[in-house]
Amino acid sequence: MKLFRLIAFLEGVSYLLLLFFATPFKYFYDDPSYVKILGMPHGLLFVAYVGFAFYFMQSRDWSVRTLVVVLLAAIIPFGTFYVDKKYLKV
Repeated sequence: MKLFRLIAFLEGVSYLLLLFFATPFKYFYDDPSYVKILGMPHGLLFVAYVGFAFYFMQSRDWSVRTLVVVLLAAIIPFGTFYVDKKYLKV
C-alpha cells in the first residue's frame, strides 16, 4: 500500500506539473521541451497507478464503484490526493 500511495502522489504531482507548468510553456512560449521531459514519467506513473488500482480492487475487495472513483481521480487535477486521503490511508 505504501508504494501505491507514493505512486498516487507522484502521479498527481506530475499531472499538475504537466497541466499548470509544461502545457502553458508549450503554447505560450512555443517550448515543448517541458512536456517532453514530464510526459514520459507521468505516463509511466499513470499506468502504474491504474495497475495498482486493479490489484487493490482484488486484494482489498473494493467495489466496482470504488475502483471507478479511484480511476477517475487519475484524470481529475488533485484527484489522487483525494483518493490517498479517502481510500489509501491504512
